[in-house]
Amino acid sequence: MKEPDVLMKPSLKLQAYQYLKTRIMNCEYAPNQFLNEQKLCAEMGNISRTPMRDALGRLEQEGLITILPKKGLMVSAITAEDVRSMFEVRLLVEPYAVRVYGAGLPREELLRFADLMKNPERIGDFCENDDEFHALLVSRLENKYLRSAYDRITGQNTRFRIMTGRVGMIGEADTCEEHLEILQAALVGDWDGAADALYRHLERARDKAEDVIRQIDLGE
Repeated sequence: MKEPDVLMKPSLKLQAYQYLKTRIMNCEYAPNQFLNEQKLCAEMGNISRTPMRDALGRLEQEGLITILPKKGLMVSAITAEDVRSMFEVRLLVEPYAVRVYGAGLPREELLRFADLMKNPERIGDFCENDDEFHALLVSRLENKYLRSAYDRITGQNTRFRIMTGRVGMIGEADTCEEHLEILQAALVGDWDGAADALYRHLERARDKAEDVIRQIDLGE
């Protein structure tokens, strides 16, 4: 193998981490599902347990895996309290990131999203587009502690959407209108206005999520 190939190939522990996390995020490994370490190693081509355990430990730190003594590994559940906590973090971090760091956001990306919000028929997967928009808004956040907290809950947000079938989570017309309100303020450099519009948008999203929670049994 050539040296550049060695440098470019991710380590086995990173491959295992990415493999497991992708399947947990997509609910291919469902919440509360027990996992077998030996079978996981086999799924990845019979890799050794050392990189697998490293990956599992990392996922446990992120709250995606629960290690139960004498029982094994379980994909962490998402409770109603998890969802409420997730929105609490979003309401704290996202408007702050826009208010303090918004001036560093690329204008061409803001214009691209503004065009999409005015022409929603051009949007493919609306949920993916929504995720990309919010990722852009926090992309200049420099505080590593806030970033770590935020990155941890974004994966839970994806899982919650998939678990609930995305039903009732996003009203496309309302979302486009609310995103445009944020973008219009951002494009004229009114970062306080953009942050306030974002806060209102997230409050509405939280209220919708709570409506969904009342319709299904997430547990407490």
